[in-house]
Amino acid sequence: MLRSTLNFRSFSRTLFSSLTALTTLFVGLMPSALACSRAVYLGSENLVITGRTMDWFNDTSSNLWAFPRGIERDGAAGANAIRWTSKYGSVSTAMWDIAIADGMNEKGLVANMLYLAETKYPTPAANDSRQPLSLALWTQYMLDNFATVAEAVTAMEQAPFYVMPITSPDGHAGTAHLSISDATGDSAIFEYIEGKLVIHHSRDYQVMTNSPVFEQQLALNQYWQQIGGQTMLPGTNRASDRFVRASYYINEITKTADATEGVGAVFSVMRNVSVPFGIMIPGQPNIADTIWRTVSDQTNKRYFFESTHSPNVFWVDLTKMDFSEGSPVKKLTLASGEIYAGETSAQFQPAVPMVFKDPTKN
Repeated sequence: MLRSTLNFRSFSRTLFSSLTALTTLFVGLMPSALACSRAVYLGSENLVITGRTMDWFNDTSSNLWAFPRGIERDGAAGANAIRWTSKYGSVSTAMWDIAIADGMNEKGLVANMLYLAETKYPTPAANDSRQPLSLALWTQYMLDNFATVAEAVTAMEQAPFYVMPITSPDGHAGTAHLSISDATGDSAIFEYIEGKLVIHHSRDYQVMTNSPVFEQQLALNQYWQQIGGQTMLPGTNRASDRFVRASYYINEITKTADATEGVGAVFSVMRNVSVPFGIMIPGQPNIADTIWRTVSDQTNKRYFFESTHSPNVFWVDLTKMDFSEGSPVKKLTLASGEIYAGETSAQFQPAVPMVFKDPTKN
């Protein structure tokens, strides 16, 4: 018994030392970054649900917007910005009503924009044939134009535009990467690394957080998979730790075809990787609190929203929205502290379309 105890202690010390060394290595590679997390649940009988957290320093005055088909879009990036007409209606979450950070369209395509400090956007050459697109519209471009991840990846491989960054009203740089998922459970991650668009496309890419870049996140997660989630899981608020926990739990929660149970399970995972209010970590001033969460039931086209300042979760049934061409843009106002519960499609009100931030204008 004594020998077994000593062997276990020795193993524990060795494991702890290895994990500490690995964590130190990755922390050294990671700049301080805002936190956000995204995870895709693959349930039974083709139930697909995507959850995400939005973590920020302060209130982003977020509102929900309903956009119909047939909107003539300007990419809000100067006179030469890319233009398109929206093919699909969508419900989206805005930040300060100048940019879209999250949403789902009527076909079940979900787009989630998260912070990535390592992002370096292109610096186009004088003869570059691509047109610019404001970062404020990157998420909405996906929702407007594509029904599936495969369609979006094929289009993005042709590099139809390049993204121009914006700065948020509270002064933070708009360095971001974008994840998309569809009703089949397929996923893709888009990152601008050293000025080039890098695309990761696989149904296996269920999770995205922040730093380091996605390829390094996968390598770190593979290491933890060898340890096993029943043995040990990293518990800090760092993006790499949240990635590991989300990857483990999104595949360990019950596999169900029941949408209500599935949505509840996904919310439980997203709460597990949320950042509590008021967390202060020495040397990491940019770790921010979770201010809201969304869960998108892509099978049944229901978009759930939870503010951490609100007592209720509410949702929008996209099948009850009028997305027909010519119907008005509508808004569900949240920024003034409104409280909603249950299904809210009927509470959207016609609104003057939001003006997306153009980085070429002050």
